[in-house]
Amino acid sequence: MTATDTPHYTPDWLQLREGADAAARAPELVDSLRAHLAARPGPDGPLVVHDLGCGTGSMGRWLAPRLPAPQRWVLHDRDPRLLQRAVEQPPCDAQGTPVAVGTRRGDLGRLTADDLAGASLVTASALLDVLTREEVDRLAALCAEAGCPVLLALSVVGRVELTPADPLDDEILDAFNAHQRRGELLGPDAVTVATAAFERQGAVVRTQCSPWRLGPEESALTAEWLRGWVGAAKEQRPDLGARAEAYLRRRLAVCEAGGVGAVVHHRDLLALPAAVEAAA
Repeated sequence: MTATDTPHYTPDWLQLREGADAAARAPELVDSLRAHLAARPGPDGPLVVHDLGCGTGSMGRWLAPRLPAPQRWVLHDRDPRLLQRAVEQPPCDAQGTPVAVGTRRGDLGRLTADDLAGASLVTASALLDVLTREEVDRLAALCAEAGCPVLLALSVVGRVELTPADPLDDEILDAFNAHQRRGELLGPDAVTVATAAFERQGAVVRTQCSPWRLGPEESALTAEWLRGWVGAAKEQRPDLGARAEAYLRRRLAVCEAGGVGAVVHHRDLLALPAAVEAAA
């Protein structure tokens, strides 16, 4: 939630990954979420969803059709380009009707309880792993004060499976995971830390695997992901140097021929206020 370490994502990268993200997210957690929303009647009016670090709005486009109508989404991001793109492609409900959308530009580190007042749900995608322990603790406390469920999707867990295998796979993975943990960022530890943080606030936490499964049809995404993955590993370990560059060339050549398969493991997290869990 800080402006210094959180990466800036380009609209093109977010658009490229949207299909894989949608296929990976865990629908089982949404089933649980719907049941708990139904078990705790809220105030009159629409379901109010706050999407933190919304990017181009892909989480809303995936989730809104799976939630009861009517809805109002509040999209939070610090990048005005991404907010504009999200507004241009608003979420739609299950009937295909665009839902009401508002935007809030700013650093999530300045989020307050007042910002989430009246929230029915807080959600985010690919956010947890770029936060610190302190930021996750603060997010859990804010959501507990708001008294609403939280759905956090697509946090990396530090596991990647590539086919065909390459002798340098494990070394690149270890360097990438270290890069994800640079400074005080949680990286692959995010879901474990967040689970404990929300449980300390009295929430009941459920998690579910949500891997990217990339085959020949996703070769463009796989190639771009490989460039970022190897680039982060080299940044963390400059000594990889020429070996990493040769590795990337090998991987991209096979990817271009449609021969690279990748499973990039993530995990989704649903935190339900204890009162909601007890009512179910």
